[in-house]
Amino acid sequence: MKALILPNLTKPDAAFQTGRVVHKLAGLHVPCAFPGKYREAFSQLPAFFGEEERLMEECDLVIAVGGDGTIIHSAKEAAAFGKPVLGVNVGRLGFVAGLETNELDRLALLTAGGYTVEERMMLEVRLPCRGEEEPPLFALNEAVMARGSLSRILDFRVLLNNTDAGDYRADGLIVSTPTGSTAYSLSAGGPVIDPQMRCVLLSPICPHSLFTRPVVFGEEAELSVRASSSEEGVNCYLTIDGQTSIPLSDGEPVLCRAASRRAKLLRLKDMNFYEVVNQKLAERRR
Repeated sequence: MKALILPNLTKPDAAFQTGRVVHKLAGLHVPCAFPGKYREAFSQLPAFFGEEERLMEECDLVIAVGGDGTIIHSAKEAAAFGKPVLGVNVGRLGFVAGLETNELDRLALLTAGGYTVEERMMLEVRLPCRGEEEPPLFALNEAVMARGSLSRILDFRVLLNNTDAGDYRADGLIVSTPTGSTAYSLSAGGPVIDPQMRCVLLSPICPHSLFTRPVVFGEEAELSVRASSSEEGVNCYLTIDGQTSIPLSDGEPVLCRAASRRAKLLRLKDMNFYEVVNQKLAERRR
Protein backbone atom coordinates (compact mmCIF):
# COMPACT_ATOMS: atom_id res chain seq x y z
CA MET A 1 0.00 0.00 0.00
CA LYS A 2 1.29 3.45 -0.97
CA ALA A 3 -0.17 6.77 0.21
CA LEU A 4 -0.01 10.15 -1.49
CA ILE A 5 -0.14 12.96 1.08
CA LEU A 6 -1.78 16.27 0.12
CA PRO A 7 -1.66 18.81 2.99
CA ASN A 8 -3.00 22.36 3.10
CA LEU A 9 -0.15 24.28 4.71
CA THR A 10 -2.24 27.42 5.07
CA LYS A 11 -3.92 25.71 8.03
CA PRO A 12 -2.04 26.52 11.26
CA ASP A 13 -1.74 22.92 12.49
CA ALA A 14 -1.45 21.17 9.12
CA ALA A 15 2.35 20.76 8.92
CA PHE A 16 2.56 19.24 12.41
CA GLN A 17 -0.37 16.88 11.86
CA THR A 18 1.01 15.86 8.45
CA GLY A 19 4.24 14.82 10.18
CA ARG A 20 2.24 12.75 12.66
CA VAL A 21 0.36 11.03 9.82
CA VAL A 22 3.57 10.15 7.95
CA HIS A 23 5.28 8.79 11.06
CA LYS A 24 2.21 6.68 11.92
CA LEU A 25 2.16 5.25 8.38
CA ALA A 26 5.92 4.63 8.43
CA GLY A 27 5.39 2.53 11.57
CA LEU A 28 2.83 0.52 9.60
CA HIS A 29 5.30 0.09 6.69
CA VAL A 30 3.12 2.19 4.38
CA PRO A 31 5.34 4.27 2.02
CA CYS A 32 4.31 7.93 1.77
CA ALA A 33 4.83 10.34 -1.11
CA PHE A 34 4.42 14.09 -1.58
CA PRO A 35 4.23 16.21 -4.72
CA GLY A 36 7.58 17.87 -5.35
CA LYS A 37 6.36 21.31 -4.22
CA TYR A 38 6.35 20.03 -0.62
CA ARG A 39 9.98 18.89 -0.64
CA GLU A 40 11.31 21.86 1.32
CA ALA A 41 8.58 21.68 3.97
CA PHE A 42 8.83 17.91 4.58
CA SER A 43 12.34 16.86 3.54
CA GLN A 44 13.00 15.56 7.06
CA LEU A 45 10.12 13.06 6.94
CA PRO A 46 10.47 9.39 5.84
CA ALA A 47 8.83 10.03 2.46
CA PHE A 48 9.70 10.49 -1.18
CA PHE A 49 8.76 13.23 -3.64
CA GLY A 50 7.74 13.32 -7.27
CA GLU A 51 5.40 14.63 -9.95
CA GLU A 52 1.84 14.72 -8.61
CA GLU A 53 0.05 13.10 -11.55
CA ARG A 54 2.48 10.19 -11.68
CA LEU A 55 2.21 9.70 -7.90
CA MET A 56 -1.58 9.79 -8.16
CA GLU A 57 -1.46 6.98 -10.73
CA GLU A 58 0.89 4.88 -8.60
CA CYS A 59 -0.66 5.37 -5.14
CA ASP A 60 -3.34 3.19 -3.53
CA LEU A 61 -4.94 6.02 -1.60
CA VAL A 62 -4.71 9.77 -1.06
CA ILE A 63 -4.59 11.35 2.40
CA ALA A 64 -5.68 14.98 2.48
CA VAL A 65 -4.74 16.96 5.59
CA GLY A 66 -6.84 20.10 5.88
CA GLY A 67 -10.44 21.27 6.08
CA ASP A 68 -13.44 20.34 3.96
CA GLY A 69 -12.20 22.48 1.05
CA THR A 70 -8.87 20.65 0.95
CA ILE A 71 -10.51 17.24 1.15
CA ILE A 72 -13.07 18.07 -1.55
CA HIS A 73 -10.38 19.40 -3.89
CA SER A 74 -8.25 16.28 -3.33
CA ALA A 75 -11.24 13.96 -3.80
CA LYS A 76 -12.06 15.52 -7.16
CA GLU A 77 -8.45 15.17 -8.33
CA ALA A 78 -8.30 11.57 -7.12
CA ALA A 79 -11.65 10.73 -8.76
CA ALA A 80 -10.06 11.17 -12.19
CA PHE A 81 -7.72 8.29 -11.28
CA GLY A 82 -10.28 6.19 -9.38
CA LYS A 83 -8.39 6.55 -6.07
CA PRO A 84 -10.01 6.84 -2.62
CA VAL A 85 -9.30 9.77 -0.32
CA LEU A 86 -8.99 9.80 3.46
CA GLY A 87 -9.48 13.26 4.93
CA VAL A 88 -7.75 14.25 8.16
CA ASN A 89 -9.55 17.27 9.57
CA VAL A 90 -7.49 20.25 10.69
CA GLY A 91 -10.21 22.72 9.71
CA ARG A 92 -13.48 23.62 11.41
CA LEU A 93 -16.32 21.17 10.83
CA GLY A 94 -14.83 18.54 8.56
CA PHE A 95 -18.11 17.07 7.22
CA VAL A 96 -16.27 14.95 4.65
CA ALA A 97 -13.24 14.11 6.83
CA GLY A 98 -12.63 10.50 7.79
CA LEU A 99 -10.50 11.22 10.86
CA GLU A 100 -9.93 13.89 13.46
CA THR A 101 -6.38 14.57 14.63
CA ASN A 102 -7.01 12.74 17.92
CA GLU A 103 -7.93 9.58 16.01
CA LEU A 104 -4.73 8.90 14.05
CA ASP A 105 -4.22 5.54 15.76
CA ARG A 106 -7.06 4.34 13.54
CA LEU A 107 -4.66 4.53 10.58
CA ALA A 108 -3.65 1.00 11.60
CA LEU A 109 -7.00 -0.14 10.15
CA LEU A 110 -5.65 0.64 6.66
CA THR A 111 -3.27 -2.31 6.73
CA ALA A 112 -5.72 -4.51 8.65
CA GLY A 113 -8.44 -4.01 6.04
CA GLY A 114 -10.77 -2.38 8.57
CA TYR A 115 -12.07 0.33 6.29
CA THR A 116 -14.88 1.05 3.86
CA VAL A 117 -14.95 3.20 0.72
CA GLU A 118 -17.98 5.39 0.06
CA GLU A 119 -18.72 6.48 -3.49
CA ARG A 120 -20.11 9.99 -3.77
CA MET A 121 -21.93 11.49 -6.74
CA MET A 122 -20.40 14.55 -8.38
CA LEU A 123 -21.85 17.16 -10.71
CA GLU A 124 -20.57 17.78 -14.21
CA VAL A 125 -20.95 21.47 -15.04
CA ARG A 126 -20.63 22.82 -18.59
CA LEU A 127 -20.78 26.24 -20.24
CA PRO A 128 -22.01 25.32 -23.74
CA CYS A 129 -21.72 28.84 -25.18
CA ARG A 130 -17.95 28.65 -24.76
CA GLY A 131 -17.46 25.80 -27.22
CA GLU A 132 -17.16 22.02 -27.08
CA GLU A 133 -13.42 22.27 -26.42
CA GLU A 134 -14.08 23.90 -23.04
CA PRO A 135 -13.48 21.11 -20.47
CA PRO A 136 -16.27 20.38 -17.97
CA LEU A 137 -16.03 21.42 -14.34
CA PHE A 138 -16.69 18.93 -11.55
CA ALA A 139 -18.36 19.69 -8.22
CA LEU A 140 -18.50 17.38 -5.22
CA ASN A 141 -20.60 19.84 -3.19
CA GLU A 142 -22.28 22.40 -5.42
CA ALA A 143 -22.38 24.83 -8.29
CA VAL A 144 -23.61 28.27 -7.25
CA MET A 145 -24.86 31.01 -9.56
CA ALA A 146 -25.08 34.28 -7.66
CA ARG A 147 -24.68 38.01 -8.05
CA GLY A 148 -21.47 39.97 -7.66
CA SER A 149 -20.81 42.82 -5.27
CA LEU A 150 -23.98 44.84 -6.00
CA SER A 151 -27.05 44.07 -3.90
CA ARG A 152 -29.49 43.26 -6.69
CA ILE A 153 -31.94 40.42 -7.24
CA LEU A 154 -31.33 38.15 -10.23
CA ASP A 155 -33.91 36.49 -12.46
CA PHE A 156 -33.29 32.79 -13.09
CA ARG A 157 -34.80 30.54 -15.75
CA VAL A 158 -34.43 26.81 -15.11
CA LEU A 159 -34.95 24.10 -17.72
CA LEU A 160 -35.15 20.40 -16.89
CA ASN A 161 -34.07 18.20 -19.80
CA ASN A 162 -34.95 21.09 -22.17
CA THR A 163 -38.41 21.61 -20.69
CA ASP A 164 -39.50 24.48 -18.46
CA ALA A 165 -38.91 23.79 -14.75
CA GLY A 166 -39.57 27.21 -13.28
CA ASP A 167 -38.51 30.81 -12.84
CA TYR A 168 -36.94 32.27 -9.72
CA ARG A 169 -36.18 35.75 -8.43
CA ALA A 170 -33.42 35.38 -5.87
CA ASP A 171 -29.93 36.37 -4.85
CA GLY A 172 -28.71 33.12 -6.37
CA LEU A 173 -29.32 29.44 -7.05
CA ILE A 174 -27.45 26.44 -5.66
CA VAL A 175 -27.31 23.18 -7.63
CA SER A 176 -25.89 20.59 -5.26
CA THR A 177 -25.16 16.91 -4.83
CA PRO A 178 -26.35 14.91 -1.80
CA THR A 179 -22.88 15.46 -0.31
CA GLY A 180 -23.37 19.20 -0.78
CA SER A 181 -26.75 19.13 0.96
CA THR A 182 -24.93 19.72 4.27
CA ALA A 183 -22.91 22.64 2.87
CA TYR A 184 -24.14 25.93 1.38
CA SER A 185 -27.53 24.46 0.48
CA LEU A 186 -28.21 23.66 4.14
CA SER A 187 -27.59 27.31 5.06
CA ALA A 188 -30.05 28.32 2.32
CA GLY A 189 -32.80 26.14 3.84
CA GLY A 190 -32.27 23.01 1.75
CA PRO A 191 -32.91 19.48 3.07
CA VAL A 192 -30.27 17.05 4.31
CA ILE A 193 -29.93 14.20 1.80
CA ASP A 194 -28.22 10.87 2.39
CA PRO A 195 -25.00 10.97 0.30
CA GLN A 196 -25.58 7.41 -0.91
CA MET A 197 -28.48 8.71 -3.00
CA ARG A 198 -28.05 9.97 -6.55
CA CYS A 199 -30.10 13.10 -7.12
CA VAL A 200 -29.70 16.80 -7.90
CA LEU A 201 -30.86 19.44 -5.42
CA LEU A 202 -31.86 22.96 -6.46
CA SER A 203 -31.93 25.53 -3.62
CA PRO A 204 -32.68 29.24 -4.13
CA ILE A 205 -30.70 31.77 -2.09
CA CYS A 206 -32.94 34.40 -0.43
CA PRO A 207 -35.79 33.99 -2.94
CA HIS A 208 -38.10 36.96 -3.50
CA SER A 209 -41.17 34.82 -2.85
CA LEU A 210 -43.03 33.39 0.14
CA PHE A 211 -43.63 30.06 -1.58
CA THR A 212 -40.35 29.17 -3.30
CA ARG A 213 -38.83 25.98 -1.92
CA PRO A 214 -35.85 23.73 -2.74
CA VAL A 215 -36.53 21.01 -5.31
CA VAL A 216 -34.99 17.54 -5.58
CA PHE A 217 -34.57 16.13 -9.12
CA GLY A 218 -33.77 12.57 -10.17
CA GLU A 219 -30.29 11.42 -11.14
CA GLU A 220 -31.08 11.61 -14.87
CA ALA A 221 -31.90 15.31 -14.64
CA GLU A 222 -29.95 17.85 -16.67
CA LEU A 223 -30.59 21.37 -15.47
CA SER A 224 -29.97 24.42 -17.61
CA VAL A 225 -29.84 27.61 -15.56
CA ARG A 226 -29.76 31.14 -17.01
CA ALA A 227 -29.35 34.23 -14.83
CA SER A 228 -30.24 37.70 -16.02
CA SER A 229 -30.79 41.15 -14.60
CA SER A 230 -32.54 44.26 -15.85
CA GLU A 231 -29.99 46.39 -13.98
CA GLU A 232 -26.80 47.51 -15.72
CA GLY A 233 -23.55 46.50 -14.07
CA VAL A 234 -25.03 43.55 -12.15
CA ASN A 235 -22.79 40.55 -12.72
CA CYS A 236 -23.44 36.88 -12.08
CA TYR A 237 -20.73 34.40 -11.13
CA LEU A 238 -20.56 30.64 -11.28
CA THR A 239 -18.72 29.23 -8.27
CA ILE A 240 -17.72 25.56 -8.04
CA ASP A 241 -17.30 24.12 -4.53
CA GLY A 242 -16.38 27.58 -3.23
CA GLN A 243 -13.02 27.31 -5.02
CA THR A 244 -13.41 28.24 -8.70
CA SER A 245 -15.26 31.42 -9.70
CA ILE A 246 -16.21 32.22 -13.31
CA PRO A 247 -18.01 35.39 -14.46
CA LEU A 248 -21.08 34.71 -16.58
CA SER A 249 -22.53 36.90 -19.30
CA ASP A 250 -26.18 37.94 -18.98
CA GLY A 251 -28.41 34.99 -19.84
CA GLU A 252 -25.52 32.56 -20.38
CA PRO A 253 -26.69 28.95 -19.79
CA VAL A 254 -25.02 26.71 -17.22
CA LEU A 255 -25.65 22.97 -17.63
CA CYS A 256 -25.53 20.73 -14.55
CA ARG A 257 -25.97 16.96 -14.42
CA ALA A 258 -24.70 13.93 -12.51
CA ALA A 259 -21.14 13.14 -13.53
CA SER A 260 -20.12 9.69 -14.75
CA ARG A 261 -17.11 9.68 -12.42
CA ARG A 262 -17.54 9.44 -8.66
CA ALA A 263 -15.47 10.59 -5.72
CA LYS A 264 -14.37 7.90 -3.26
CA LEU A 265 -14.10 8.69 0.45
CA LEU A 266 -12.31 6.25 2.72
CA ARG A 267 -13.85 5.60 6.16
CA LEU A 268 -12.12 4.16 9.22
CA LYS A 269 -14.94 4.76 11.72
CA ASP A 270 -18.21 2.89 12.17
CA MET A 271 -20.46 5.98 12.14
CA ASN A 272 -23.45 6.41 9.85
CA PHE A 273 -24.08 9.63 7.96
CA TYR A 274 -26.72 10.91 10.37
CA GLU A 275 -24.47 10.42 13.39
CA VAL A 276 -21.81 12.51 11.62
CA VAL A 277 -24.33 15.24 10.73
CA ASN A 278 -25.67 15.45 14.28
CA GLN A 279 -22.14 15.56 15.72
CA LYS A 280 -20.90 18.23 13.31
CA LEU A 281 -23.99 20.44 13.64
CA ALA A 282 -23.71 20.22 17.42
CA GLU A 283 -20.09 21.45 17.08
CA ARG A 284 -21.29 24.32 14.89
CA ARG A 285 -23.68 25.48 17.65
CA ARG A 286 -20.89 25.70 20.22
